[in-house]
Amino acid sequence: MSAGRINETFYISHGSPLLAIDDSLPARHFLKSWTHQIFQQKPKSVLIISGHWETYEPTVNAVDRVDTIYDFYGFPHSMYKLKYPAPGAPELAKRVQELLTTSGFRHVKVDKKRGLDHGAWIPLMLMYPQANIPVCQLSLQMNKDATYHYNMGRALAPLKEEGVLIIGSGSATHNLRSLDRNAGDEVVPWAAEFDKWLEDALVSGRHEDVNNYLQKAPNAKKAHPSPDHFYPLHVALGAAGEDAKAELVHRSWSLGTFSYASYKFTVPS
Repeated sequence: MSAGRINETFYISHGSPLLAIDDSLPARHFLKSWTHQIFQQKPKSVLIISGHWETYEPTVNAVDRVDTIYDFYGFPHSMYKLKYPAPGAPELAKRVQELLTTSGFRHVKVDKKRGLDHGAWIPLMLMYPQANIPVCQLSLQMNKDATYHYNMGRALAPLKEEGVLIIGSGSATHNLRSLDRNAGDEVVPWAAEFDKWLEDALVSGRHEDVNNYLQKAPNAKKAHPSPDHFYPLHVALGAAGEDAKAELVHRSWSLGTFSYASYKFTVPS
């Protein structure tokens, strides 16, 4: 099924950069099954919001072909040879700038050099390995809150009508200091509690609670000491809209506290 109106947005947990090569990670197999089991429609282009691009003001990249950014250190050498040479989407970048500006987001910038960080290219390499779908990336603002990012998503909602697939890429829990390499299959209780709260809040449509997660969620600051891997969810959720139905499409764990929970948000027809 090719591009037309798209009724879904997604939030995917990309976890560790090892997702690129480690076949023992269930999340890798989930993403490799993307076009067969999760989302068969071929988008016109992809707008991705990753937890690894932070700017003071909203910024989109507009390039002819995206470079692969290796923004991780100390991993196997083979990972630094991987490439994801997808076409860029400068027209989409211009449209994102236009939609955000008309919705009150001032000083939206366009970066004509930046490629894709690993929070964008690693999942996309597994989801769309042919690298033939144009991609544009949008940055996060750590000086703003979750509601700001939700409203950013709301401003971008018209893109769905234009065949653009909007993906937030982060991690449902992201506390790198709490990772336990000896955890085996065990999940640390505080992480499981936050993860379950998030699923319940999303599935029951409690968007305000998700936007106010710091006050509403158990163990919020432990699950996300910094919100960079959580804000992509708020953008995807806002773009889906307040009537969207949320569905958990994948859950797995790594290192005791790393949740790969991923969600689909579907707009009612």
